[in-house]
Amino acid sequence: MNRKKCTRTCRWKDLSSGQQAAVLTLASVQVSLAVTAWTDLAFRPSSAVRGGKGKWAAIIAVNFLGPILYFTRGIRR
Repeated sequence: MNRKKCTRTCRWKDLSSGQQAAVLTLASVQVSLAVTAWTDLAFRPSSAVRGGKGKWAAIIAVNFLGPILYFTRGIRR
Protein backbone atom coordinates (compact mmCIF):
# COMPACT_ATOMS: atom_id res chain seq x y z
CA MET A 1 0.00 0.00 0.00
CA ASN A 2 1.37 3.41 -0.90
CA ARG A 3 1.30 5.71 2.11
CA LYS A 4 1.76 9.45 1.87
CA LYS A 5 4.63 11.09 3.70
CA CYS A 6 3.60 13.13 6.74
CA THR A 7 5.20 16.55 6.92
CA ARG A 8 3.48 18.54 9.65
CA THR A 9 0.49 16.60 10.88
CA CYS A 10 -0.25 12.96 10.43
CA ARG A 11 -3.42 11.02 10.99
CA TRP A 12 -3.30 7.63 12.63
CA LYS A 13 -4.47 5.95 9.42
CA ASP A 14 -1.58 7.57 7.50
CA LEU A 15 0.99 5.71 9.60
CA SER A 16 2.26 2.28 8.63
CA SER A 17 1.53 -0.61 10.97
CA GLY A 18 5.16 -0.52 12.14
CA GLN A 19 4.90 3.19 12.95
CA GLN A 20 1.63 2.61 14.78
CA ALA A 21 3.26 -0.17 16.83
CA ALA A 22 6.22 2.11 17.66
CA VAL A 23 3.91 4.93 18.80
CA LEU A 24 1.88 2.56 20.99
CA THR A 25 5.03 1.00 22.47
CA LEU A 26 6.59 4.37 23.31
CA ALA A 27 3.32 5.64 24.76
CA SER A 28 2.96 2.59 27.01
CA VAL A 29 6.57 2.93 28.21
CA GLN A 30 6.03 6.62 29.00
CA VAL A 31 2.79 5.99 30.88
CA SER A 32 4.38 3.11 32.81
CA LEU A 33 7.33 5.30 33.82
CA ALA A 34 5.04 8.11 34.96
CA VAL A 35 2.70 5.83 36.95
CA THR A 36 5.66 4.12 38.62
CA ALA A 37 7.25 7.46 39.52
CA TRP A 38 3.98 8.94 40.86
CA THR A 39 3.32 5.80 42.92
CA ASP A 40 6.84 5.91 44.36
CA LEU A 41 6.46 9.62 45.12
CA ALA A 42 3.13 9.05 46.88
CA PHE A 43 4.51 6.40 49.22
CA ARG A 44 7.98 7.87 49.80
CA PRO A 45 8.32 10.11 52.89
CA SER A 46 8.92 13.80 52.17
CA SER A 47 12.28 13.59 53.93
CA ALA A 48 13.48 11.13 51.27
CA VAL A 49 12.63 13.46 48.37
CA ARG A 50 14.81 16.36 47.24
CA GLY A 51 12.56 19.42 47.03
CA GLY A 52 8.80 19.43 47.36
CA LYS A 53 6.57 16.56 46.38
CA GLY A 54 4.30 18.90 44.44
CA LYS A 55 7.21 20.07 42.33
CA TRP A 56 8.21 16.49 41.54
CA ALA A 57 4.62 15.48 40.75
CA ALA A 58 4.55 18.20 38.08
CA ILE A 59 8.00 17.30 36.75
CA ILE A 60 7.00 13.65 36.40
CA ALA A 61 4.24 14.75 34.00
CA VAL A 62 6.90 15.84 31.49
CA ASN A 63 7.15 12.94 29.03
CA PHE A 64 10.11 10.60 29.37
CA LEU A 65 12.40 13.16 30.97
CA GLY A 66 10.28 13.80 34.09
CA PRO A 67 10.20 10.27 35.55
CA ILE A 68 13.86 9.72 34.67
CA LEU A 69 14.82 12.95 36.45
CA TYR A 70 12.76 11.94 39.48
CA PHE A 71 14.46 8.57 39.80
CA THR A 72 17.95 9.98 39.20
CA ARG A 73 17.79 13.36 40.96
CA GLY A 74 14.63 13.51 43.08
CA ILE A 75 15.22 10.68 45.53
CA ARG A 76 17.66 11.03 48.43
CA ARG A 77 19.83 7.95 48.68
